[in-house]
Amino acid sequence: MPRIAGVDVPDRKKIRYGLRYIYGVGPKLADDILTECDIDGDTRANELSEQQLSSIAACIDANHLVEGGLRRQTAQNISRLRDIRCYRGDRHRRGLPSRGQRTKCNARTRKGRKKTVAGKKGVKG
Repeated sequence: MPRIAGVDVPDRKKIRYGLRYIYGVGPKLADDILTECDIDGDTRANELSEQQLSSIAACIDANHLVEGGLRRQTAQNISRLRDIRCYRGDRHRRGLPSRGQRTKCNARTRKGRKKTVAGKKGVKG
């Protein structure tokens, strides 16, 4: 398995799809990196030479924030929002959606499993 930016890229996949295993590299960025390094995207990862692998790694290191650095930056941004007590920071603190989604009937991914609240018994009379 070739190792690029600290991540093992699968051998049998085309390199344009294998680069997406790196956190922070999506379809467009993968294609841009391959264009900059002048590598065909349909080449399998195990068919790349050491020189091509090193050029991809150098391109990623020089121009793009990926993996640990990107995760760290995202965490710092969220903690900054929490520290300044803005609306989005409060939503992060409470574990609720922070981008305006409705929460009355959805948002189970952020809110977690249902917490049943005892309701009123049937009113008589």
